[in-house]
Amino acid sequence: MADAVKVEDSTLTLGTVNVQGATSGPLSTSSVLSSVDILGGDILEKMPVNYSWELFRRAPGVMLTGFNQGTTSGKISFRGFNGEGEVNAVKLLIDGIPSNSNDGNMPYMDMIFPMELDSIEVVRGTSDARYGLNNIAGNVNMLTRTGGDYNKARFRYGSFNTQETQLAKGIESSHWTQNYFFAYQKSDGYRDHADADKFSMSGKWFFTPDDDSYRIGLIARHYETEAQEPGYLTEDDARHHPEMTNSFNATDKGTRRMNQVSLHFDTDLTNTLAWSAKTYVNTLDDRRWTQYWRTSSQQERDTYETQYGALTSLTWRPEVIWLYDFALEGGTDVQQQQNQSERYRTRDRARLATTRDQQFDFDTYGAYVQAEIKPFESLKIVPAYRVDKIQGDFTNEMTGTDYDINDYGLIKQPKISIVYSPWDVASFYANWGRTFQVGTGAAAYKIPPRDTDLAPSINEGWETGIKFTPADWVDGRVAYWQQEASGEVSRRLNDPSGESDNVGETRRWGYDVQMNLHPDERTEIWLAYSWQYSKILQPSATLPGSKGREIDHIPHHLYNAGISYDATPALQLTAWMNGQTNYYLERENTKGTYGGYVLMNLGATYKVTQSVSVDLQLKNLTNRYYEYVWYDPDGAQGSLHSPGDGRALYTGVTVDF
Repeated sequence: MADAVKVEDSTLTLGTVNVQGATSGPLSTSSVLSSVDILGGDILEKMPVNYSWELFRRAPGVMLTGFNQGTTSGKISFRGFNGEGEVNAVKLLIDGIPSNSNDGNMPYMDMIFPMELDSIEVVRGTSDARYGLNNIAGNVNMLTRTGGDYNKARFRYGSFNTQETQLAKGIESSHWTQNYFFAYQKSDGYRDHADADKFSMSGKWFFTPDDDSYRIGLIARHYETEAQEPGYLTEDDARHHPEMTNSFNATDKGTRRMNQVSLHFDTDLTNTLAWSAKTYVNTLDDRRWTQYWRTSSQQERDTYETQYGALTSLTWRPEVIWLYDFALEGGTDVQQQQNQSERYRTRDRARLATTRDQQFDFDTYGAYVQAEIKPFESLKIVPAYRVDKIQGDFTNEMTGTDYDINDYGLIKQPKISIVYSPWDVASFYANWGRTFQVGTGAAAYKIPPRDTDLAPSINEGWETGIKFTPADWVDGRVAYWQQEASGEVSRRLNDPSGESDNVGETRRWGYDVQMNLHPDERTEIWLAYSWQYSKILQPSATLPGSKGREIDHIPHHLYNAGISYDATPALQLTAWMNGQTNYYLERENTKGTYGGYVLMNLGATYKVTQSVSVDLQLKNLTNRYYEYVWYDPDGAQGSLHSPGDGRALYTGVTVDF
């Protein structure tokens, strides 16, 4: 355990993270003076999850929405934004590569399995200038292993006939690093008609010459899955028969195939100037058959996306004699999308009619500049400025009609952050910044009756807090934040048109408290609590009754806590819990509240030898009933429920050889 050192940022680290040198290369995520959390691979590797979004149960302030519907399994959100898919406010990156789909969802997250991860970086707030599109409330970067000499295998078996294999290999020589990963998982699921089958593979190849003057690398990933959908239940059925499915969901399922290929280059042009560049191609092939209610039609929803782009930055670290430290960074990025969205009315997956056939390009061009200024050792100021430009075109293939994209203009996003560390054990920080939201799918284009350009919704947010490390066995952070949107828009999830609704002017605010304690070498304790609130300040004319109401699916309280104890040098015992309170189902807040839960979990890991360990994980210890709920105004005209997993036991074997 390291001694307490001078705190100069607002970042908290959970677990073990491979630290990269901060004297060259781009400014690190820890330079973002906001609520930044870094989760180490050691705490993620053995977490009993079926999908990678579940790993964020360990991340403070992150809300998980579990749909439990085949390939549409769930997602993450934070800062008072829900996970419904109407407003997707978190930018996802995998090894620094943009990885959201056009609608802002995060299907590419499923490509990553726990044993492949080196760390996860979570940035909450509006002050990170590196990213524009989808970076409404912050961003998440999933960083996989690079380099190292290792051979690892993990085998897991457990409840619901869950079977999983993960294999990882690292090869490092004087010039080359190679990393290979393969994973396969199948499960029958907690509910009937919930079988899922998936595999993922990846390779990373990086080269560095003798003089370490540059590094160039290639990363390639492939993922496939097929999963049945158990569907949504009435409240009574969900409570009394949570494992059941409906007869009308018998042919509901989803298939998904994804690829990601990226080229990475980093070099020090001089002793004070570093250049970093990435190019990438993402492909998404997603097909889903779903029926929400017995009187509704089954739908086939097909999405085909090809994304390609590049990100580059120059970082200058000169010696400025009248400053304690200084760095200046500028960057640009291009993110281009070729999208095709089709929907059909079907019966037992046989097509009856076409309800959507859209082809559209959506391109984002962005640039930013930020400085890291330290007038003296205890003060750091980070001013930043970002601009983005949106271009594209849209074709309705059903009519052959073309439409232009909204002229959103140059989207300007000033930002500033400051941290003051008057003592070695504490830092006070504050930030202010703007991010933006624009339409997705058809909502980004001028399609009649809309014939005038829409403005982007500007999200203006600020945060203030204190990070403290009073001793080498404890650290923590307390923060207050607020975020307002000038004209929030919400996707119409079940509308063949692909359009959006105007929510109006909104405000979100809350508190975050988190602590990590290491009272002795054998014990680790973590605590995190978030209070969040939302309000519609000025609604759209189409829903005036939502004025002053809360935004749907946002619980006021999120919390997680746990303890890890090394009972012997070979035996580690763990207990942890997650919870949230109820939320409203719609923006007028008239249909009741649902969704609250507290889940308790236990784990034990025993090291048989230096290279072999076995573990047991008991999830939902008390067999607590919990659920995801939404309101269906069309078919059911009532609430629809998706029960979460009951008590489940998993055993795993991990081998290092």
